[in-house]
Amino acid sequence: MEEKQRPSLSELRTILAGLGISGVSESSVRAFVSEEDGSEYAVWMIEDGNTRKVLKQAKAYEMEAYRRFFTGRQPYFPSFLGSCQYKGQEYFLTEYFQGTDLRVCERKRLTLVLDALAEMQNEFWQRTDLYDACFTMEKAMEEIENRGRYLGSELLEKAYAKFEQVYRKTPRSLCHDDLLPINVLVNDERAVFIDWEYCGVLPYLGSFARLIAHGRENIESYFYMSAEDREFAIAYYYNAVPKQHGISWEEFRHSLDYFLFCEYCEWIMLGNRYGSRDERYGYYQNLAEQLVQKLIQL
Repeated sequence: MEEKQRPSLSELRTILAGLGISGVSESSVRAFVSEEDGSEYAVWMIEDGNTRKVLKQAKAYEMEAYRRFFTGRQPYFPSFLGSCQYKGQEYFLTEYFQGTDLRVCERKRLTLVLDALAEMQNEFWQRTDLYDACFTMEKAMEEIENRGRYLGSELLEKAYAKFEQVYRKTPRSLCHDDLLPINVLVNDERAVFIDWEYCGVLPYLGSFARLIAHGRENIESYFYMSAEDREFAIAYYYNAVPKQHGISWEEFRHSLDYFLFCEYCEWIMLGNRYGSRDERYGYYQNLAEQLVQKLIQL
């Protein structure tokens, strides 16, 4: 079932009944809405008596992720409450986590997010028994190599080839492969990561680099992060994860720069491949070129 063919209320009642929830009224079901364009996601908040839960139509590797990685009650993940199939499509239920995303970064909430990321990655550090789960290294490399074909610059292409070498050599842990600030929810006590459509035991820096790469210092930006908070995040994360596994600061910073470079290259690839050369194209091209000059000097 395609996301655009979202189930009707009657069908949602059938799905929820399969998950042990009955007697759901129309007012007890609310679809989550995209803040970018106002479209409805195939994700619903369900009022079940005095509690709230989240029902989602599974996509990509989500169900495998819950079965392979989230078999307990990890604090960095909304508690998994069950799943069922309806018309060949899987749906799953999780706890409703009351929090906000990290599009506007603030130090206390950022620290909770970094603590959650560190706990997760330390738990799954170099789990070779899970290398075959979900979005594997082989699949990730296909995506990475494809990105490198559309950079349109010999300088960027050479740096990107070096990034591919760094990527292959970087230690692995569980990575949410799209850990943008919109895929984080945080309150005063805890942070969780949502939308696990693409994840796997991958080079550990991928999640952290994506989390911090796109924040701008303009408070009006879609993702806001001050330079001070960015430097705080880098030092805090280093002490919480790579330092715990014997990785030096110099090695960490050098590798991180390459992972940030890859993040910038995503928008260059999109602009060159699809002709979508808007403001973001020039912004990320400038960031990538500046970072390459820094890497050349090392």
